[in-house]
Amino acid sequence: MDLFSRCWTALRTAVADLPDEDFERPSGCAGWLVRDLVCHLVIDAQDVLITLVTPAGTEPTVNALTYWQVTNRPPSGEDPLDALIVRLAAAYEDPRLLKFHLDDVGSAAGRAAELADPRRRVGTRDEVLTAGDYLSAYVLEWTLHHLDLVAHLPEATEPPGEGLARSRAMLEEIAGAEFPASFTDTDALLVGTGRRAPTDAERAGLGELGAKLPFVLG
Repeated sequence: MDLFSRCWTALRTAVADLPDEDFERPSGCAGWLVRDLVCHLVIDAQDVLITLVTPAGTEPTVNALTYWQVTNRPPSGEDPLDALIVRLAAAYEDPRLLKFHLDDVGSAAGRAAELADPRRRVGTRDEVLTAGDYLSAYVLEWTLHHLDLVAHLPEATEPPGEGLARSRAMLEEIAGAEFPASFTDTDALLVGTGRRAPTDAERAGLGELGAKLPFVLG
């Protein structure tokens, strides 16, 4: 749960530090500008708040890893919800309003996570899991979206190293295989989730794992 807080704080700080013009640049998410990604983070923060106050009285059905639905089809950006995010983000007009909303809702989500009992069972997406597992799953969410945020912003702050390492370990558990030691944590996450194609050398190093890529998480 501490790692959730560190990764979430780092991501929100990176957004707060962006100059206004960066909001019009592309992000690492197909079809989304940086402003669209930040708007999605507002929705994510709302989801965290909703989930942490939605108690469940049954046994867990998923954990931090099985929470993720995995496909091999990268998003096209044409999904109706993705298109809604673009319209919502455009409605903000001034990046300062989007920053304010993320800071407002995001700070509340962070406080809720710090106060949560990790053993408490909560419900989301028609599944039940402990609050601890839910917040652990979101370490991967925050880390991947932090990479999306900085994909075309070389001056922006990178995700925390411990979040990258934990997210790589989670992805390897989901994949049931380890990425080569020659892959940095960032490269393993970008290539593993289809955010970029592997180089010829990387593909050779991946071996049989390369045929299973990408692992698209939703």
